[in-house]
Amino acid sequence: MTSQQYAVFSDFRRDFKEYCKEKSQEFGSLLMPLQKEAAEKDTPAYPLENPVVYNTALDEITEQSQIRLIVIGDNPGKDEQLSKNQKYLVGQSGKIAASFFQKNPQFHIDFRKNAIILNKTPVHTAKTKHLKFLAAQGGEKIRRLLQESQLYMAQKTARLHLELCNATQTEAEKPKIFLVGYSELKKNGIFTTYREELKKNYDTAPEEWKKVFVFQHFSMNRFSIDLKEYMKIQRTQDIVQSADILGTLHKTEIFSESSFLKKN
Repeated sequence: MTSQQYAVFSDFRRDFKEYCKEKSQEFGSLLMPLQKEAAEKDTPAYPLENPVVYNTALDEITEQSQIRLIVIGDNPGKDEQLSKNQKYLVGQSGKIAASFFQKNPQFHIDFRKNAIILNKTPVHTAKTKHLKFLAAQGGEKIRRLLQESQLYMAQKTARLHLELCNATQTEAEKPKIFLVGYSELKKNGIFTTYREELKKNYDTAPEEWKKVFVFQHFSMNRFSIDLKEYMKIQRTQDIVQSADILGTLHKTEIFSESSFLKKN
């Protein structure tokens, strides 16, 4: 990164770390019983250690790091919240993502070195769908937390991306955003608040908005399957260009729906 990019990132990291610490202290006693109850019906028992999770992998990024991608997942899961980890996308989905980029060097991305990995909320649940349980059973304080945390992450992520782009010397140094988790960004999805706020922050930055792409999640290999099917239909072997086009098509679908909702 340039020195200006690293200063931007360092400010983001410091603010985000403090935010997670504050929310964990404020809401931890309310969240943990709900998180355990939400998981009981469909998730094997696991040690619940951190109700709100900061991504400690961010602490490993230095000024010498080459950041080419910002990946936005859903929320921290079982493996991510463990105290020995406290890192995003380190479970099965993360392993699939890392393997994808390893098998496709055309992207020039080492998933653990060249990507900033964030989520739409730092609030943990064993499965993303359990966030609905937290919202329904947690009362007004938890509902506000889930909404506010999405607003916070959308605002901070957009600002980070825009400032990283503005601090570059060449077009190639501007990172892309891979916004994964296509289905929960749709109408009635868990992350419509995130969707609306993210787009709002790019309303005056159309060129940077072109570097935002929407995909299916890495889990169950849906990202790769979707991309391969698109390439097969288009009869192309250029995986990087195909990812850009497919990610733009998904973005148009998701955010056109967003515009429709605003008008109606």
